[in-house]
Amino acid sequence: MNDLDVRFHAARAAVLAGGRLARRYFDNLDTLQVDKKGPQDHASAADREVEQLIVDLLGRAFPSDGFFGEEGGGKARDDLWVIDPIDGTTNFVHGLPAYCVSLAYLRGGHVQLGLIYDPPADELFSARRGRGATCNDATIRVSGCTQISDALVGVGFSYRRPVRSFVEATERLLDAHCEFRRSGSGALGMAHVACGRLDGYWEQHINSWDVLAGLLLVQEAGGWTNDFLSGNALLEGNPILACTPALREPLSRLTGTG
Repeated sequence: MNDLDVRFHAARAAVLAGGRLARRYFDNLDTLQVDKKGPQDHASAADREVEQLIVDLLGRAFPSDGFFGEEGGGKARDDLWVIDPIDGTTNFVHGLPAYCVSLAYLRGGHVQLGLIYDPPADELFSARRGRGATCNDATIRVSGCTQISDALVGVGFSYRRPVRSFVEATERLLDAHCEFRRSGSGALGMAHVACGRLDGYWEQHINSWDVLAGLLLVQEAGGWTNDFLSGNALLEGNPILACTPALREPLSRLTGTG
């Protein structure tokens, strides 16, 4: 096995272990400590402990690598693991089974590995650059949707951007007869684009730990994504638009994201 193969197998084991720990907390929510970071922005003991478990597992295997996570922070470096221990924390703490663990590995500023594990569905989405994308080891592809009026698009909302601009964009989608869903997990939304359950995913602002694994999944499944990593997106986030290729133009126009 080459270096990336070794990292992929270690990442797979780590994200599954993190997902199992998250599921144990989810099954015992009445004892879970939850903190509020801001409006509709929660963190819990589960987030912190899942992230620490993944850091510990990968840190022992690759002691010279860096880590950047939603809860623990970190600094950008060449060999970097980016972790969202529980994406969809608001769902999680309310007992809604729409959450996941997201893990990406960057080298040279490019995502080389991306893994998203959905514990309630027991689905592991994974991608290696140049090697395609899978769900539970079966190859996945983006949808073949070609008409915006037939499309089902996932959307996310961020209080970092004006509410009015979000409302106006969703109104344009509806005027174009494009259906949309908001699940509360950007990482799951991206995974569902990669496997063709959604035809696209859009959010005006999303953090890197939420979306980097999903970026590679969509790309390796034959989809298109905007240049999310432009500027200082790793540290500050950016808009995201990902879709099956035929919908690039209409979704870029309707959402104002290129």
